Amino acid sequence: MNEIAEKDVINIENIIYEIDGKKVMLDSDLAKLYNVETKRVNEAVNRNKEKFPSRISWITNDKEVDVLWSQNATANISSKSRTNPRVFTEQGVYMLATILKSKEAIKTSIRIMDTFVKMRHYINYNKNILPRRFLLLEEKVDNNTKRIDELFDKFNPKEITKDSIFFKGDIYDAYSVLLEIFNLAKDEIIIIDNYVGKVLLDELRSIDKNIIIISSNINVNLRKKYLKQYNNIKFIKNDSYHDRFIIIDRKIVFHSGASFKDLGRKCFGIHEIENYVEIEKLINEVIKKCSIDN
Repeated sequence: MNEIAEKDVINIENIIYEIDGKKVMLDSDLAKLYNVETKRVNEAVNRNKEKFPSRISWITNDKEVDVLWSQNATANISSKSRTNPRVFTEQGVYMLATILKSKEAIKTSIRIMDTFVKMRHYINYNKNILPRRFLLLEEKVDNNTKRIDELFDKFNPKEITKDSIFFKGDIYDAYSVLLEIFNLAKDEIIIIDNYVGKVLLDELRSIDKNIIIISSNINVNLRKKYLKQYNNIKFIKNDSYHDRFIIIDRKIVFHSGASFKDLGRKCFGIHEIENYVEIEKLINEVIKKCSIDN
């Protein structure tokens, strides 16, 4: 670094500020480094205004002074001065050195340029490295979260039985199991039932999942009223199915012997289909016949 003492670089870093995304230095700090009075720095600029366009040097406004103070409470800004300080960007510092022309100014400018370069390298390095580090950290957190979820699942197994039989009057128990089945879903619930009523919609309105109802008999007025207030259900009219099914995340399938609006009125059963070939066959047919992914 042109034989610059590390402590000198650090000192210069401490007096480089930022305004509107630009790295700048104060006229008073530059005067101190160049071993001249602040007024001489400003006199040099005023004599050569054409060399200092506003993009590389300007007189700060009150808002910018507040920004400078917020970055360093000990910033070299005189409260007695009648004017706000002038600031210089990297190019402005270089131009100032060519005007002052003293050996001290040139030597100091080299130190300042090296510091600007060092800071740019640091910013560019971290701009590329930090996102990768955060990505790796995020992956580790996700993996740990999955392991914790798996551990809790082992200690808290699902209470839903694969086969449940309900008798007349078991209304609460039947709906309780139905809700537990819905709660298995992470993303999507597909319900196939030709007699969808208000009772089922009342249960579904608070479920924050993508829900698809396939039915041959959808009450038009009920559907319109529901969709005016809620948007979690897609209704599809199709008369290809006689029995009732619930498909969870396109992986798990339950079959019901009764319409979901009549649970507990008569004896019926709900059971989980375990034949993976049949599950895949049913899901593929539902997707195709009902144009679910369109």
